[in-house]
Amino acid sequence: MRRYLLEHVDDVAVVQIYADGFPALSLREKQLVWHLYQAAIAGRDIYYDQRYAHNLELRAVLEGILTHAARALPPDVEQEIRRYTKLFWINSGPYNGLTARKSLLRIEPDAWSAAVEAAESCGAPLPLRPDETPRDLALRLAPILFDAAFDPILTSKSPGPGRDILQASANNLYVGVSMDDLASFRERHGLNSRLVKQGDRLVEEVYRVGGKYDREIRRIVGHLEDALAFAPAATADALRALIRFYTTGEESDRVAYDIAWLRDRESSVDTINGFIEVYLDPRGTKGAWEGMVCYVNPERTRRIEALATHAQWFEDHAPWSPAFRKPEVLGVTAKAIDVLVETGDSGPLTPVGINLPNDQAIRERYGSKSVSLVNVNDAHERAMPDAMRIEFCWDAAEVERATRWGGFSRELTTEMHEVIGHGSGRMAPAVTLTPHELLKEQYSAIEETRADLVALYFLPDAKLVELGLVPADHAPEIVQAEYEQYTRGVLVQLRRVREGAQLEEDHMRNRQLIIHWLMANTRAVEQRTRDGKSYYVMVDAAAFRNGVKRLLADVQRIKAEGDYDAAKALTEAYGVHFAPALRDEVVARVEALKLPSYSAFVMPRLSPVHDDTGAVRDVEVTYPCDLEAQMLEYSALSRG
Repeated sequence: MRRYLLEHVDDVAVVQIYADGFPALSLREKQLVWHLYQAAIAGRDIYYDQRYAHNLELRAVLEGILTHAARALPPDVEQEIRRYTKLFWINSGPYNGLTARKSLLRIEPDAWSAAVEAAESCGAPLPLRPDETPRDLALRLAPILFDAAFDPILTSKSPGPGRDILQASANNLYVGVSMDDLASFRERHGLNSRLVKQGDRLVEEVYRVGGKYDREIRRIVGHLEDALAFAPAATADALRALIRFYTTGEESDRVAYDIAWLRDRESSVDTINGFIEVYLDPRGTKGAWEGMVCYVNPERTRRIEALATHAQWFEDHAPWSPAFRKPEVLGVTAKAIDVLVETGDSGPLTPVGINLPNDQAIRERYGSKSVSLVNVNDAHERAMPDAMRIEFCWDAAEVERATRWGGFSRELTTEMHEVIGHGSGRMAPAVTLTPHELLKEQYSAIEETRADLVALYFLPDAKLVELGLVPADHAPEIVQAEYEQYTRGVLVQLRRVREGAQLEEDHMRNRQLIIHWLMANTRAVEQRTRDGKSYYVMVDAAAFRNGVKRLLADVQRIKAEGDYDAAKALTEAYGVHFAPALRDEVVARVEALKLPSYSAFVMPRLSPVHDDTGAVRDVEVTYPCDLEAQMLEYSALSRG
């Protein structure tokens, strides 16, 4: 019987992804996938280093202990180091991927030092500095592992009055830089560089061949060059453009790559590889590296393609000022895909839908690609415990709707979020700067809010029934199920934030913003209590949609005009803060039922089959069903 839920690591569910359609690909497609797969793994260490300057050293030590000295340790010490290391792999470092807060190692510092010494004596290759002993190394890394006040937050967009968002954040995108330093500084390589203060000047360390991450980028480029021989013409054009961008690091070449990637619309195999999302950066400027390889799932593509085909209709009927509508929607495409590998910013914590490129000017002029990650959604749904639905639903009818329609409505709204959400709207005619330059640290939360609102607004529209995306006889029930699911999700997501009283992650902020705004400004949502338990209850679907319409018009105006003050006021009022007592209640309820807070995914494993000449005659897919084995394999491959 196929395994989906593999294990729990603290409050994380570890889930296996399957790629059932891969064997049916042609040999040429499999060969292309194989080289793209290697390119995705080759860049993994870039993201580790971007997240935290000590990540690669710490990972090397943790993996050295597990692979060389585990049997030499006391059982309780070995078990705790293994637990911590799994969390480290899941989150690509010591910081939770959703809350941005640091996890601590639950053993005594002396036991940690002894474990590092044991690893060295057993032959583990440790990242020792000149004249540094294993104990010195252990002591140098100890504040990261044991001191909650040392580098406590990965990305802090609301650090409090008088504090600087860059200096309050522990990520490795800036070194010694404050927001004041940037007041008169214009980055040439905003997306693909680290900014370092040297004396009284700022230096951009550009991510490119010959620059920062030279070793990793050269290996990525090598695998991309190997892939060219097996790529269709449009895919090859996009890969050559990506290689050029990796080589020069120039913004003009990044734009050329985005356009070439968009023009590759018919290929069955695709990849995302590079510096993409800006959530890691409190300024919303620096791109985090990620690698993903996928192929089209033709059976599941019809629905999402229908949204793309009719994107102009949705644009024309968007509930915001006509000045912010695109008069002609160009180049919007959408596919349902199965992923084969996701690394860096997209794995093991993976999105369920993607819309790229993020460049607003390119979206308006050339369009966008949207994908729904079918096998990720399926694995997540199959691994979800029934108790997650039951515990936070108000009554049996809500449970029944969630059980019957929750997976369907979630996937549909995710597709709408990506295709007609992120892909919609335009900037005001007089605005010349990009929205992320104008909205700064508020941009990502506002944009995610906007995309969610678009999906929630159009979900009840008769157009979806007309397009065959929603069955007419169940449409009201599906709308109610999704509105209920979205509402209670804002309460349930508090289980992920085990300390503090504010949200840092932009998707969590945007969901809370919407529901808390509806609670304050409509009669659509109520907070209720029964038997000492709290519930968020959607009570009026019509009021919910009407409220979404009003809020969406305002959020689109904020983005289109680059109204930073309004963006900050809206986010701070509704999206950031929560009651710790309510969070504590939610955490107690999920812990009593042993429910996970979030999921991490183990990817399929690809292996080439060679003929007598050494050429690849097939690529086989297997399923590790083992997080530790996969992470150790990826680390070995990253080292080359």
